[in-house]
Amino acid sequence: MADFDSATKCIRNIEKEILLLQSEVLKTREGLGLEDDNVELKKLMEENTRLKHRLEIVQSAIEQEGGTIASSDSGNQSIVGELQQVFTEAIQKAFPSVLVEAVITISSSPKFGDYQCNSAMQIAQHLKQLSVKSSPREVAQKLVAELQKPIPCVDRLEIAGAGYVNIFLSRSYGEQRIMSILRHGIVVPLIEKKRVIVDFSSPNVAKEMHVGHLRSTIIGDSICRFLEYLGHDVLRINHIGDWGTQFGMLIAHLQDRFPNFQTESPPISDLQAFYKESKVRFDSDEVFKKRAYECVVKLQSGELSYLKAWNLICDVSRKEFQTIYNRLDVKLVERGESFYQSRMEKIVEELKQDGFLEEDEGRLIMWGENRAGIPLTIVKSDGGFTYDTSDMAAIKQRLQEEKADWLIYVTDAGQATHFQTIFSCAKRAKILQESKHRVDHVGFGVVLGEDGKKFKTRSGDTVKLTELLNEGLRRAMEKLVQKERNLVLTQEELVAAQESVAYGCIKYADLSHNRNNEYVFSFDKMLEDKGNTAVYLLYAYTRIRSIARKCGGDFANDMQKVIDSTVIKLDHEKEWKLAKVLLRFTDVMLLIMKNLSLHHLCEFVYEICTAFSEIITVYPSRVLLCEATSKVLEKCFDILGLKPVHKI
Repeated sequence: MADFDSATKCIRNIEKEILLLQSEVLKTREGLGLEDDNVELKKLMEENTRLKHRLEIVQSAIEQEGGTIASSDSGNQSIVGELQQVFTEAIQKAFPSVLVEAVITISSSPKFGDYQCNSAMQIAQHLKQLSVKSSPREVAQKLVAELQKPIPCVDRLEIAGAGYVNIFLSRSYGEQRIMSILRHGIVVPLIEKKRVIVDFSSPNVAKEMHVGHLRSTIIGDSICRFLEYLGHDVLRINHIGDWGTQFGMLIAHLQDRFPNFQTESPPISDLQAFYKESKVRFDSDEVFKKRAYECVVKLQSGELSYLKAWNLICDVSRKEFQTIYNRLDVKLVERGESFYQSRMEKIVEELKQDGFLEEDEGRLIMWGENRAGIPLTIVKSDGGFTYDTSDMAAIKQRLQEEKADWLIYVTDAGQATHFQTIFSCAKRAKILQESKHRVDHVGFGVVLGEDGKKFKTRSGDTVKLTELLNEGLRRAMEKLVQKERNLVLTQEELVAAQESVAYGCIKYADLSHNRNNEYVFSFDKMLEDKGNTAVYLLYAYTRIRSIARKCGGDFANDMQKVIDSTVIKLDHEKEWKLAKVLLRFTDVMLLIMKNLSLHHLCEFVYEICTAFSEIITVYPSRVLLCEATSKVLEKCFDILGLKPVHKI
């Protein structure tokens, strides 16, 4: 398998080189007006041919030596990728002077096939630039003529309109793919594995988590689940705010309220109230304020009693955070700002020595590449460090010490400019290398109340996350009792259903919206059992799982025996419609890899459930289709962080 992965990686690298060279050829030809007999152009085209020959050799070797690995399970194939490859090769053969990669999309209507190739217009434009007259429809006809050799996944091709090629999938191919899902499970798409660090949630110590932390926590966790499913080595980082001047007033207040804190654990039950008390004293008492600043200095110098006080405060917060993470089934590794203290000092010295820092009104600032945007403040005028300093230290630690290939920061969209500046400065300092590393800021819009304004309590306060989750549980139980599920479920089953619905609807309401947009938080809407809601999906899943149980016999007791002895047939249009949706799983995964937007997966899951709802009569072959559907749904639910139950 290692050899196969290596060969596949080799193929991808060669393909990238080919595409780059093709682009270079096109730019040279178009930009300089060169003819085909130009020496520079000939060199590029010869190199392109040489790489294509290498690609054919490697592909042939895989077919001979590793073909069994590739063909033993077709369940990991990307249909869009397969069609794109076939059509791109056809374009290269039919129009060797045109360097265009095929564009394959899902058809908007069944009458236009299952997929479409929309490249004819683009090819016709390129031909026109080369003084070759050919209409898009003529291009499409020539392209289809080049595709006379059977394509495994294609039943037929049709030309429509001004050159669209409609692609109809083969049912026998679909039947094989569904059987592959049943026999081998959901196979992970074949991709290069990376070391990924995802920075998300990141609450502040001594402050309660509120609705503002909800989106980062839910989106970040789902992205981690997605990347872990794909086989990446993922480190989930909680960059908590556990350092700074606010700890001076907290420690001073702790010393006054609990003078024996070093020998007796202080009973701080409400850290938020404790924080407010210290802030009132800090704002109104000059003597206390002076003590608070002295406490900060002693804490940062490492005096043991002050470190102990700081640890006590952090521990209280840590327990409160963990309670929420446990409820949402979110796992994180805490690595707060304090972790980077010594590293901040080091990076400041390095940036000074390398001449990247400039003095500006007593501050030390750093510009990104091309001096665009606003600079980072690396050292304040009083000599203190900033969030910019810790973020620069963090990106260096993650790339150089953790050896990360890919960094993902999940925060509100308002921090986009900040992170683009961090990335730009890291590139300028040669910490971040575009050829080796990928970095993404996954931004998201704010949560709105039903009045269209920022989500707050009636009194205008920020909504606490604990209270929000409790309200979700209360509303979920009301919904279950309203449907009289309390009369048919055991107490244990009822509680499991309550938690599944409550936490599931909160997560799904967030993830089902495009993360770049604001969304309105409404328990009434998210608890509806119709439409694209977690409740509808969870009900659909329990119905699917109950079908095999109700059929009895081997369907209930030995599904594997049924799978091994039965061949699925997709004779009915409703069956074929559902199967075609299921077969898009890999393409949905690859799309999310590009933009890290989980709403694509939510749309996919909803489409599965609506397609399934059209199937009414159940018989043996359809039970297998139900089983395949449940397998795909289970994997999607796991990525989204939803916990389905068998009874609801």
